[in-house]
Amino acid sequence: MAALPQYDWIFALAMIFAFLDAWNIGANDVANSFATSVSSRSLTMRQAMMIATVMEFTGAVTVGARVSDTIRTKIVGVDAFVDQPAVLALGMLCALIGSSTWLTIATSLGLPVSTTHCITGGVIGFGIATVGASGVSWSWNDKGVAQIVASWVIAPGIAGVFAAIIFLITKYGVLKRSNPLKWGFVMVPIYFGITSGILTMLIVWKGAASLDLDHWGAGQIAGTIFGVAGGVVLMVCLFFLPWLHRKLAMDDWTMRWYHLFLGPMLLKRGPVPDPPEGFNVQIVQDYYAGHATREDLEAMRLNEDTIANMEHFKATKEAQINGAETNAHGVTKEAHITDGKALGDVEKADAGPWYLPKNLPKAIWKAFMHGVDKDIIAEQSRGGSRLAGNILDMHARAAHFDNKAEHLYSFLQVLTAATSSFAHGANDVSNAIGPLSTIYLVWNSGHISKKSPVPIWVLCYGGAGIVIGLWTYGYNIMRNLGNRLTLQSPTRGFSMELGSAVTVVMATRLALPVSTTQCIVGATMGVALCNGDYKALNWRMVAWCYSGWLLTLPIAGLISGCLMGIIINAPQWSGAPAGTV
Repeated sequence: MAALPQYDWIFALAMIFAFLDAWNIGANDVANSFATSVSSRSLTMRQAMMIATVMEFTGAVTVGARVSDTIRTKIVGVDAFVDQPAVLALGMLCALIGSSTWLTIATSLGLPVSTTHCITGGVIGFGIATVGASGVSWSWNDKGVAQIVASWVIAPGIAGVFAAIIFLITKYGVLKRSNPLKWGFVMVPIYFGITSGILTMLIVWKGAASLDLDHWGAGQIAGTIFGVAGGVVLMVCLFFLPWLHRKLAMDDWTMRWYHLFLGPMLLKRGPVPDPPEGFNVQIVQDYYAGHATREDLEAMRLNEDTIANMEHFKATKEAQINGAETNAHGVTKEAHITDGKALGDVEKADAGPWYLPKNLPKAIWKAFMHGVDKDIIAEQSRGGSRLAGNILDMHARAAHFDNKAEHLYSFLQVLTAATSSFAHGANDVSNAIGPLSTIYLVWNSGHISKKSPVPIWVLCYGGAGIVIGLWTYGYNIMRNLGNRLTLQSPTRGFSMELGSAVTVVMATRLALPVSTTQCIVGATMGVALCNGDYKALNWRMVAWCYSGWLLTLPIAGLISGCLMGIIINAPQWSGAPAGTV
């Protein structure tokens, strides 16, 4: 039984707003891990969501507790609330309300903000409203606000440097060689080992508090990290490289994913058979489809009128494909008219409203899959957005590399995306469940304890909220990043994601809740500038991201602080005097 049942309402509201906060973390931050993978065509939207579901939830549950402690106890000193623990619980509730409210607004606007900023601002706001500015931990030595604010500036820079180094190594060590596929075969096992080692490091390097690995010595940690990395390299060399050689070097159109398990036996396979007559052989997809080079644009001499005419033609063609026709002026008219109504309207009327029992399962499934069925690349390429700018010109300033070499890195990008997603779940789940954990501990025990562990069910609750958010509304932020920031390809996306993941891993090791949003944007900027043309980066979108970061902390803090101030200073109704009623 709860120690403070009179405050059941605080705990109930905290459950609601913590879930809303976690939902918005998934909806807003999903682009951090998978926008580049989907934008570069390494993953479909549905594949990205399935991988993200596993990795986000696993990262939140296994590694999330350590960072949650920083949000829960380090920003505002809890000693001031020892005699009034319920006030601390109320403050954390206000922080959740402030954070989730601003996150909901920002997500609906398509503004990629830092969820770490949100909850930090919320906690600072209620701290100032209760104990004053002196009660907030501002200093660097106490791992307070100063260290967190510094990480917002430092993290994008570090991620950008790491990503740029990785991409430059790939660019000059593989892509610009005379035989990029050959050198890609050399580098891929190395990168697989590095990426798997980083993921292992995140788990065992005093990160997974729930796995009770803190007693491990340096030798055990190093042995595990290098052992896993070495094992992955060995598996890649034995099974993956023979499959890739057969598929890419020999153009074997008969290769399927399950042939991967044949490993070395693929090297003894006979010659590649001729494809059947009329069979269209495509070994790998074109990762630069729809992206013109500078030479293409100059050859076509595209001007603004021509581009507008092309877009109009494209829209007309899509309308015709979707079952509509256009008149002489290009105005779309509905096709398949039945008694004055479109066929779709007739079918919808026959099915009845969505809330009928027979339609409910379909309606629920459609609502859940609404975001997954979005064509993110088409959404990013759609004109009419001031933020998007001249995407054709921006993409044309980035070099196009060998398509088969790019395909090699698409597999690496899946691994780095999964690693980034795991790190994101570990780091950002704290933003929602840190305050909830404090409220639960106060409500359940009636006192404050700095060393109380974060309950596993709280981590699962936050992880579930993140997963549901990214499935249902993650596309909205994802389409604002990716190709709208710079041209995406598997080699570029891999470098961005690995650079961002390394930065987040370092921060999690230091129990520092950095912004994964800033890490991936910083990594994207670093890779984009490696094109040698500053116009290859969409500076409007960068400014849009930074404006969100600057607004987030004060807005979330004001909502939380004002709400807390009103509640604790509000007049209390003690009942009408006797005889007046």
